[in-house]
Amino acid sequence: MADKQISLPAKLINGGIAGLIGVTCVFPIDLAKTRLQNQQNGQRMYTSMSDCLIKTIRSEGYFGMYRGAAVNLTLVTPEKAIKLAANDFFRHQLSKDGQKLTLLKEMLAGCGAGTCQVIVTTPMEMLKIQLQDAGRIAAQRKILAAQGQLSAQGGAQPSVEAPAAPRPTATQLTRDLLRSRGIAGLYKGLGATLLRDVPFSVVYFPLFANLNQLGRPASEEKSPFYVSFLAGCVAGSAAAVAVNPCDVVKTRLQSLQRGVNEDTYSGFLDCARKILRHEGPSAFLKGAYCRALVIAPLFGIAQVVYFLGIAESLLGLLQDSQA
Repeated sequence: MADKQISLPAKLINGGIAGLIGVTCVFPIDLAKTRLQNQQNGQRMYTSMSDCLIKTIRSEGYFGMYRGAAVNLTLVTPEKAIKLAANDFFRHQLSKDGQKLTLLKEMLAGCGAGTCQVIVTTPMEMLKIQLQDAGRIAAQRKILAAQGQLSAQGGAQPSVEAPAAPRPTATQLTRDLLRSRGIAGLYKGLGATLLRDVPFSVVYFPLFANLNQLGRPASEEKSPFYVSFLAGCVAGSAAAVAVNPCDVVKTRLQSLQRGVNEDTYSGFLDCARKILRHEGPSAFLKGAYCRALVIAPLFGIAQVVYFLGIAESLLGLLQDSQA
């Protein structure tokens, strides 16, 4: 009975610990992913992930790479906890007498987990994207204004050096969204988030479970931690690339501020059509390698923390001390 009592809290704590560690490690790459996905043809500020990070450090300082990290660090704990615990819950409900789940049931469990997590993911991503992209928007407008001014004066073109960006806060953004659009403002792009996260979980969880099983020694109950880490990295990067087109659309839909002459969108299909028409099919893969680099260690770390059972040990020690 004691194990059952600490099971759910332990899973939530493990998911939270994993999320905090993972986000801290990979957030700059996630910022580059958002900025690369949002820039449109003809208005390109960055040519690659490294170019984006270098220009961000030059213009906004080292901590500019962590714009929006506070939102992620605050909400990633419930987000990761819900995702991992929900997958475990659905796998348990779908299993019969402890028998191995079929691939279809593993996919259904992943689908359930992805559906549950968007309760937290959508507002988290909504706020994070505004904070991450603010520097790109401000830099682009300043440079275009300077170019226009010099053209009118017949001068040479200025070098592309991004200026310091304005610093909106998550609190300001939340207050403005609630005032202008109500709670629905925080859930803009919910459909696109579902179309990204549900397929992601459908691919990720079964792939991880099977890769992790392959590396488990016959004599042991659990795979070694390095097997869980590698399985999480491979499954996470594969799932991330598979759903990147939906992530591009979601990022565009959730960006409230647009650069000069950039398209606006009325919904998922309108966004997908305009991207295809104006930027071509390759635009749906923008930021794909950044996203793979973010997701791989994020889920590798998550699975190691989760399967090592750090929280179970902590809660067990706490119970022993109170006994």
